[in-house]
Amino acid sequence: MQNTKLICMDSIESEEVKWLWKPYIPEGKLTILRGNPGEGKTMLILNIVSRLTTGKALPGDLNTEVRPPSICIYQTAEDGLADTIKPRLVANLADCKNVFVIDESNTPLSFSDERIESAIRDKGAKLLVLDPLQAYLGSGVDMYRANEVRPQFTSLMGVAERTGCAIVIIEHMNKMKGMKAINKGIGSMDITGAARSVLLLAKPKAAESTMYLAPIKNNLAAPGATLVFSVEDNRMFFDGTSEMSADQLLESSGGDDVVLSKVELAEQKLLELFSKQQEWEALQLQDGLKHLDISKRTLDEAKKNLGIKSVKRETTWYWTMPNTEGKYAN
Repeated sequence: MQNTKLICMDSIESEEVKWLWKPYIPEGKLTILRGNPGEGKTMLILNIVSRLTTGKALPGDLNTEVRPPSICIYQTAEDGLADTIKPRLVANLADCKNVFVIDESNTPLSFSDERIESAIRDKGAKLLVLDPLQAYLGSGVDMYRANEVRPQFTSLMGVAERTGCAIVIIEHMNKMKGMKAINKGIGSMDITGAARSVLLLAKPKAAESTMYLAPIKNNLAAPGATLVFSVEDNRMFFDGTSEMSADQLLESSGGDDVVLSKVELAEQKLLELFSKQQEWEALQLQDGLKHLDISKRTLDEAKKNLGIKSVKRETTWYWTMPNTEGKYAN
C-alpha cells in the first residue's frame, strides 16, 4: 500500500497577501473584471495599465509605498492594437515602452499556453490582461462545464502564483434577468470561484460619461470602496467614491438590457446572411463584415459557436451552415 504524503500546517510559513492595487487586484492571483459590452471595461483597464507603466498612484489604492514603473502585458481578441489600444494608452499618458503583447498572429493564445509564463518571466511583468475570457479559455473548452473549465483556470492560477504576476480577465455578463452581480458571469460558476477578486464596472443610464467600479467578491481582504470615474476624450479621470454596491449599480445601469458583445454581433450577422443562402465564400463573408469592426478571430469564434463548417472546393474556401438548431433556433 502506497504511503500518503501529509503536510503539517505547523511547517507552513504564513505569507502576507501582496497587492498590485489594494484591495482590488492582488498579486499572484486571478481577478475578473465583469461588465456589459461597451460600458468601459477596456477603457478602465487601459487606464490602470497606463498608471502602472509610469509609476503613478492607482485610484483609492490602500498601498502606501511608492511604486516604480511596471511592465504590463495586454492581450485582446476584440480590439485593434493600432486603432484602439495604442491611442487609448497614449491618451491616458502611458509609457508604451512598458506595455507588451504576445504575438498571436500565427497561433492564438489560451490559458494553458506556455508563452504566458515565458513572457511574464522574460519581461518581469506585474500585470497580465486577457480580454475577453471566452477568447482565451481554449479551443474546444465548454465554459459551462466545470470539469472542462477547472483545468484551464488551475493552469493559469499556477502561472500567477509562480511568477507573482497579477492576472486580470475581462468578462462579459450573462443575459439572465433579476440576478445578483455575483451570478452575472458567463459560463460555469467555477470561473467566479477561481478568481480571488471579482469587480463590476457599470455605467448608470443617467450618467453617460460616468462609470462605477464596485467589488463583487474579495477572498483576501475587506471589499474596497466603489470608485467613480469620468471619461473625456478617451481618457479616464478618478472622481471619488460612492456608497452604491455592485447589486445596486447593476439595477441602476440597466444590467438586464440586452447588449451584444462583438462575438454575439458576429453571430447575429452570420445568421442573417445564412438565412438567405446556406453557403458563402469565406473571404466574401470576412470582407462583408469588416465595416462592423469584427476581427477575423472574433468571426472564427462566432463561426464555431454556430456550428458553421469550412469546405474547400478547388482553391476556394466556403462556409456552410448545416442547420440552426439549439439556442439559435426560432
